[in-house]
Amino acid sequence: SDQDDTRIMTVILRPFQADLKREIYARWQRGVRNVLAVSPTGSGKTVLFSDILHSAPGASVAIAHRQELVSQISLALARNGVRHRIIGPKAVARACSAIHVGELRRTYVDPTARCAVAGVDTLSRMDGKDPWFAQVGLWVSDESHHLLVDNKWGQATRMFPNAYGLGVTATPCRADGYGLGRHADGLMDEMIVGPSMRDLIEQGFLTEYRIFAPPSDIDMRQVTISAGGDYSPPKLAAAVHGSHIVGDVVAHYLRIAPGKLGVTFAVDVAAASEQAAAFRQAGVPAEVVSAKTPDALRVNILRRFAAGEIKQLCNCDLFGEGFDLPAIEVVSMARPTASFSLYAQQFGRSMRVMEGKQHAIVIDHVGNVHRHGLPDAPRVWTLDRRERRSRSTPDDVVKVRTCPECTGTYERVLGLTCPFCGHTVEPVGRSGPDQVDGDLAEMTPEALARLRGEIDRDPTFPYGAAPEVIGAIKKRHREKAEAQAALREAMAAWGGIRTAAGDDIATAQRRFWLEYGIDVATAQTLGRSEAEELRGRIGL
Repeated sequence: SDQDDTRIMTVILRPFQADLKREIYARWQRGVRNVLAVSPTGSGKTVLFSDILHSAPGASVAIAHRQELVSQISLALARNGVRHRIIGPKAVARACSAIHVGELRRTYVDPTARCAVAGVDTLSRMDGKDPWFAQVGLWVSDESHHLLVDNKWGQATRMFPNAYGLGVTATPCRADGYGLGRHADGLMDEMIVGPSMRDLIEQGFLTEYRIFAPPSDIDMRQVTISAGGDYSPPKLAAAVHGSHIVGDVVAHYLRIAPGKLGVTFAVDVAAASEQAAAFRQAGVPAEVVSAKTPDALRVNILRRFAAGEIKQLCNCDLFGEGFDLPAIEVVSMARPTASFSLYAQQFGRSMRVMEGKQHAIVIDHVGNVHRHGLPDAPRVWTLDRRERRSRSTPDDVVKVRTCPECTGTYERVLGLTCPFCGHTVEPVGRSGPDQVDGDLAEMTPEALARLRGEIDRDPTFPYGAAPEVIGAIKKRHREKAEAQAALREAMAAWGGIRTAAGDDIATAQRRFWLEYGIDVATAQTLGRSEAEELRGRIGL
């Protein structure tokens, strides 16, 4: 029976997915209308919301913005035994049915079903007076960092006046700085943050990774930031096409990951085609996949890739979101981006666990890791707006270092010696903490002596100063000393936390400098207001 099929195919959620599901329902039960659930790329968000749709008592809809995501959601629902209709071109519905039959020996696409999987463009063109829209009690939006109140995703969700909402994303931020909260530019009322990427790596749900960042001759000086917050496409394409990146991608793939299954993210379809040709010329089976690739051909290419017959898929952002293929072992970044969301999504294509896969490999030819840092670095998410970056270079201190010997990339807190090949980078100088990432042991004795003199300096009084002047100087010195005492107490508490976590003193000093933009010695020379401000940032 259908019930038997449903019981047999119901997916068992992982513990962290079950925790997220419980928290989502708890928010809805408290009356929260629209909930945003955040979980890393590769953590099974589609599985999670498919299970929620399976439990929905009435009409429901999952909204996606690309055919690949519609098909993926449709298959996840089918695995849960959920009959659903496809709101989209008939060809997409036929493709979904074919995928079901291929894996499950039957189709769960049913034009009369109350549950639907909808392409956002088709949905937004429908007549909102259709009674089904009022019957829907739950909408789910995949990749919901796209969802703003005034764009097509927001307009689509507003077609369901009686529904609760669930958005899912790995990166609840936008390059244009718009906030996803209802109080800002979006529709989300509350956010639930699940486990981090590092948590899931340590638990074995995602694979460990290594990053290589070979040097590049791409000239980004004329590339500006567009209104959307990412690099201007025409200027970016011109910069990339004017470089030697095509040959670099092939050469470093053959050096670092020969024979492994990889995806290369190109700046446009022309670059993807050129890249695939270069791979093939070097003896690496490669194909171009784009939004214009016919459905049957695309399915065939992906099947051959999963079987290892094709070693490289070259595309222009097609696989940046929601694409789930554990066979990917290598990601080659040949497209610079100022968007952390796009960077994290592309990075995450290689993070799925696969038997025999020791770690994912990311070869970053365009400096994305230096723009955005490591993808599993701790981040604070918000539904608020944030200031959009207006220049092509970040203001943040770069927190990663690339070894000039092996091109391996690692956290700067690990010091000057590459953990992969053992090469030690010699700093340009040692006369200031900024030259050695705040590691005081690396500084010259003379520089340290100057800092200590600043820390221990007593107040000085002008010759012949009146008593009231001397009193004011003493008062300011006393206030500075009190602020410094509180700051040093907070710094000591911070250092205790870091050493308890395994940092030695040098690593803790580098981490402090990278985190707060000042070294531990210079911090002890700050005046009252600066010391109080830094203490507030430390928060201990």
